[in-house]
Amino acid sequence: MLEKIGYHLSIYLTKPRSGPAQLATSDPDLLASCLRPGDVLLIDSNSRVGGAIKYLTQSGWSHAALYLGLEKTLTSNGDEAKVLLEADVVEGVRLVPLSEYAQSHTRICRPIGLSAASIDQVIDSAMDRLGHSYDLKNIFDLARYLVLPTPVPAKWRRSLLAFGSGDPTRAICSSLIAQAFQSVHYPILPNIRYQKSMDRNGQIFCKQILKIRHHSLFVPRDFDVSPYFQIIKPQIEAGFDPKELDWESQEQSRQ
Repeated sequence: MLEKIGYHLSIYLTKPRSGPAQLATSDPDLLASCLRPGDVLLIDSNSRVGGAIKYLTQSGWSHAALYLGLEKTLTSNGDEAKVLLEADVVEGVRLVPLSEYAQSHTRICRPIGLSAASIDQVIDSAMDRLGHSYDLKNIFDLARYLVLPTPVPAKWRRSLLAFGSGDPTRAICSSLIAQAFQSVHYPILPNIRYQKSMDRNGQIFCKQILKIRHHSLFVPRDFDVSPYFQIIKPQIEAGFDPKELDWESQEQSRQ
């Protein structure tokens, strides 16, 4: 019974909201040319569930997907390569082509300093969860917020998204990707404590000690604000030159 209710709720939540959506700011071809294996692609979704996530996280990002690269995907019969791994509310953890978000506002977040072997490990860790279902507890939490859209104190907003059922066979998009990066001890937004230490010369200094946060505590915006992920903008990467832009004249704009 709960599975059926959860399924119908997920269908409802994934429907687009009324009103204008944020237009894509990157040309699809430029976006494709800039992506590298291990990149996290953030998406501004216009769905009902996207609106709830953006409110609760106070962010413009409602979804995250992991870019696998062409070598990690299999194509047949000329089909488009499914290069993104994501946790979908309806279908669970799945692979989709980049064209799925060609018309969406996106942002590339790139981990820095990882070897090719570590990137492969991150991708393999995420791929191991293919077919896992979306966390139904999160679906019920989001549906309850949409039915009763009362103001939520800032300190409680993240908890409405973070704590799922605890079942490892269920996943939400950001926790899935966070867990994959944590498999190689790559930081996203770790808890930090400072420990006093002494060097060989007797000078006291503070040393940062990182503690991994539980993967269920991560939301899409964390990859954007993380100091360990570089923001990649396709237009700039392609060699942006403001002097080459063609602007509409005042006469043309009045017509």
